[in-house]
Amino acid sequence: MSLSGFRMMKRLTKSRGASAIEFAIVLPLLLLIIFGTIEFGFLLYNKQVITNASREGSRAGIVARTPTRLPAFGSPSVDQIVQLYCAQNLITFDYAQPPPVTSFPDGFNANALFGENLRVRVAYNYQFLIFPDIVIAFFRNSPERQITLTAETVMRYE
Repeated sequence: MSLSGFRMMKRLTKSRGASAIEFAIVLPLLLLIIFGTIEFGFLLYNKQVITNASREGSRAGIVARTPTRLPAFGSPSVDQIVQLYCAQNLITFDYAQPPPVTSFPDGFNANALFGENLRVRVAYNYQFLIFPDIVIAFFRNSPERQITLTAETVMRYE
């Protein structure tokens, strides 16, 4: 073996563990990015679900007004429609998670005239799954492990 080949071989054997050390340094950051992307994907998906739930509830409230607050004739109320939509579509791994809260900020009027507005607001306390302490510390200085997602839809009575 020539002298230059010997030096090259010696150099390769010295740097063998360097890639493992570099990987160990970069791995936590890589995992944080991957799991953070998954977490915010869940957050954005659940925000979209409660937005659609408020649309479904307000559509049901403007079309058939009489059975919306008090279920009559076997048709569900606005709140029941919102709860059913959220139960079928929300991503949550905690079965004890409280359901979304449906409210009518302007009140509900079963005798509203054509063209008046119905406003349905849905609020949901989203609990972070993967890195709750890191995410909440980033958003605000609060001991809570959740943020409130809200969606509001306004539709005119038909």
